[in-house]
Amino acid sequence: QVQLVESGGGLVQPGGSLRLSCAVSGSIFSINDMGWYRQAPGKQRELVATATSGGYTNYADSVKGRFTISRDNAKRTVSLQMTSLKPEDTAIYYCNADVRPLGLPGGSEYWGQGTQVTVSS
Repeated sequence: QVQLVESGGGLVQPGGSLRLSCAVSGSIFSINDMGWYRQAPGKQRELVATATSGGYTNYADSVKGRFTISRDNAKRTVSLQMTSLKPEDTAIYYCNADVRPLGLPGGSEYWGQGTQVTVSS
């Protein structure tokens, strides 16, 4: 059973910083892309940032220069450092990973339970 567990959400003032972390556990053969998505009230889930196993990163235009994604392949973790936060960053943030479990021929997409980030004064 593959599980993704996020931590690090909370309430922060505009201009502040938060760090989200996600740990992947279970019987795993390999992890390909890992990333973060978010969903604000009344809106569709959107990509925030992704990182390949080789270290290539991709960001939504709205967070470029403010957010940094990083992953530790050995520890099976992915983090999102968020700075200069704005009220429009308020959303539930979800960890995502393309995981190939042990004993299976291919990978599947897995999601964490989500962590709330609220940016407000």
